[in-house]
This record gives sequence, C-alpha cells and structure tokens, in this order.
Amino acid sequence: RASEEGEMTSSHRRHRRLRPRPTSAPPLEDDDLLDEILLRLSPDPSSLPRASAVCARWRRLVSDPGFASRFRLRHRRSPPILGCFIRDKQSPIVSFVPTMEAPNRVPAERFSLQLGGRGPITFLDCRHGLLLMFLPCWIKVLVWDPFTGDQHRLDIPPGFDTKQGIGGAVLRAGGAIHHFQVVLLGREKQVITACVYSSEAGVWGILISTPLPNEVPVESDFRGVPVLIGDSLHYLITGVCSRILEFDLNRRILTVIAGPVDILDVGSCQSTVMRAEDGGLGILFKSDCNVQLWRRKIDCDGEASWVLGRTFELDTLLSLNSEEKEPTVMLGLAEYNNAVVVQTVAGHFMVQLVSLQFKKMSETSSWHFHQPFESVYTGETSIGGGGHNGAELLHNA
Repeated sequence: RASEEGEMTSSHRRHRRLRPRPTSAPPLEDDDLLDEILLRLSPDPSSLPRASAVCARWRRLVSDPGFASRFRLRHRRSPPILGCFIRDKQSPIVSFVPTMEAPNRVPAERFSLQLGGRGPITFLDCRHGLLLMFLPCWIKVLVWDPFTGDQHRLDIPPGFDTKQGIGGAVLRAGGAIHHFQVVLLGREKQVITACVYSSEAGVWGILISTPLPNEVPVESDFRGVPVLIGDSLHYLITGVCSRILEFDLNRRILTVIAGPVDILDVGSCQSTVMRAEDGGLGILFKSDCNVQLWRRKIDCDGEASWVLGRTFELDTLLSLNSEEKEPTVMLGLAEYNNAVVVQTVAGHFMVQLVSLQFKKMSETSSWHFHQPFESVYTGETSIGGGGHNGAELLHNA
C-alpha cells in the first residue's frame, strides 16, 4: 500500500509539473506600471505627443489630466528652457522668443501678453510656469500663467514701500498645481520688508522686516531674479558692498548674508545669485568679459566662507572679435538649468554655466529686458511646424 501511495504521489507531482503556471501580465499591459514608465519620459514638449501617437491606450493614459499634473510635478526641478520673455523699455507688450529646435519648438505666438494702458513693466521672477511682473502705473503686481492665460492682479500690500525698488518671487508649494505664493520685497532707507501672498487664502500676510548693515548704500537695489535653494529664496542686493538677502519661506525670517569680499557690483561689473554645482548658494560675477563662479561653503563648525570656482572669458568662449566683445551684458538667469543670457554686439547667447556649452539665440542686440522661461509644457497646441514632426500637445496641468 505504501508503494501504491508513493506511485500516486509521484504521478501527482509529475502532473503538477506539467500543468502550465499562471503568468503575470506583460509589463506594458499593466496600466499602473506603464504610467510610471511614461512619467519618466523626457520633459521636452514633444515627449507626450509622441507617446500618445503610439496607440489609443497610451494616448488615454497621457491625456488624463491627473497624469499631466504628475508629469509636471515630477520634472519641476529639471524643466527645459522653452524660450525667453522680452519687452521694450516703455512697451506694455510681453513677447516670447522660443529657443528650442523642432519638434520641441513652441511657436512665438503661443505665449504673448498685451496689457492695457501705458508705462513700463518690470520682470520680477519666473518659476513653476508662472511669470511675476510689477506694474508701476497701477501699483500692482501681476501673476501670469502663460499656459492658461490666467492673470492675477494683486494690490501692493498696505504699508509696503516700493519707492526704493521692489523685488519679488513667485512659486508653487510642493505638490500644488492651482495655488501659488508671491513674495514681495521692499526697502525704506536701511530696512528691508517682506510680505507673502497666498492665492489659497487670498490675502497678504503680515509685514516682516530686518535692518540692513550701515555699509550698504542707500541707492542699492535688488538685482536680477531670486534663486530658490531648499526652502529659502536668495536675492542679491547690489552696491559697493554686495549682500545677499535670504528669506526662509517656512520660518518667515529675513537674514542678510555677506558676499565675497572681492565682488564690487559697480561700473561694467555685474553679479547675480545662482545655484552652485553642489546645489548650494553661488554667485556669478562678471567684470568686462571675465566671469567668476563663486560657491558658499559651510564647514563642520557651521562657519561660512566663499570659494572661487570656475573662471572663464566670455569673448574667448563665444569667439567674439575685438569689436564684438564690448559691451557684454547679462540679461537673465535660468536657475534650474544654470544658464545665463548674454547680450553682445554680435547677438544674444544662452550660456550653460556647468558645461560651458552655448547657443546663439538671436542676431539682434536690441532686446532690453529678458526673462528665461523654464517649464514643463504640456499645453494644447501644435509644435514644431508642418513637416518637422510637429505633434498635438495634450493638456495644461
């Protein structure tokens, strides 16, 4: 009997081995897994249109508004430079100059803004797909979403002084799609004041102030756009003695940081805050054609110092002759790509500060005010133009 049971058990085992094992669905047939794969596509404007052209199922996935939102959030710290916003000195028109090649090139007419009335517009900041401008004639700030065309005009908060210049920043909190924050900076004599607006609450917060060191001249102002490092915004205060203003978004604290002692932002010199190669705070300083990249270093005891990193000559890099190298002017910084727009007699160039690769954007040297536009574009339009693999884009997140 034991022998019979053994034979039955052996036969059962052979039968079980012959039975086909259940197989899992191929990876690309699992919607959740495919969704994760598609989220990792390049943030270039043509990525999602090309994916949607593969089949109806892929198009259904990337056309979902929730997917578009997750796609933009995933790539918010590595957006491509779509182009630059420009304006003339007294014109109320904001124009867009695309910088990408087909099929990623966004048409210039896709992003344009014409404001009523007259008077200049001041670019304050551009981040997370939003452009912040100061409208002196209205004494308001404007938050503009180029993708949707939405405009939010905000009154300057009560008690806020803009006579000695104004600085500002716009950003979306992590995970936010529809709501945003605006940070404004003003100066009255030797006191810096900050105020934060929340679109979710619809109100300005309380005024936050800090004194400036006496050695900072009264005529100093906020130079360029701020840089967001961690949870703090950093602004450069220009003058004979450069200082950096740090605003902690979480703790709502203003701190004044000393810059490198060798930097004097006067005459033909220019400087701007930037991200250093290690992700910390850095400064770009330009004197004539010489460019210096500085990095703020914190030692094990918490002491801060400035370290000079890379230096290079713009005229040598851009192959400018003696007649083309003066003047050279920095017009704007793309903070996530660490690229700077440089105006020369020979035209406008975009210079990547890590790789030192550059691209000529325009032959003209007549642009006056420049704001690079970094964002993940998933808007509903066509790009690239006929015959250049243009594709229909899907959604604005």
